[in-house]
Amino acid sequence: MVSSYLRSDSPLGRMLSLIETPGSSSLRFLILDCPTESTLSYYLEEFKRSNVTHVIRCCQQTYSAARLAQENIQVIDMPFKDGGLPPAPIVHDWLQLVDQQERKSNEENPITIAVHCVAGLGRAPVLVAIALIELGMEPLDAVEFVRRKRRGAFNKPQIAYLV
Repeated sequence: MVSSYLRSDSPLGRMLSLIETPGSSSLRFLILDCPTESTLSYYLEEFKRSNVTHVIRCCQQTYSAARLAQENIQVIDMPFKDGGLPPAPIVHDWLQLVDQQERKSNEENPITIAVHCVAGLGRAPVLVAIALIELGMEPLDAVEFVRRKRRGAFNKPQIAYLV
């Protein structure tokens, strides 16, 4: 189910999209734009609230991973070209992480993997859609599922790649 945008007193407002995996999996994904050193504390608040265990950074580094590590949140860099498609090694590493976290996640303690690029509209949604497809969703359904939550997500080459 696609839940509504996270709501809090945070100035991030509608910048965060929580995607709950349909079916029997309790694994969740949080798609967001790119934090900076000055906004990281707001993101960290939401990460804690959503039980984020990993942050996948698909773009250049704009904040220190050390602050997240202090909160037991691991930052993993999986950069690829803006507007582009993830290379096979990144897809492999991504799916390996998704599989590991999906095994650990349960209804009492759902795990969330946060994924971001610069705007949260291309690279991050592509990785989430790949995970949803791997978890059993039809490719077009995964694109629509993510787009309901992140208007403007995906460009034409990314959609062609996913379907």
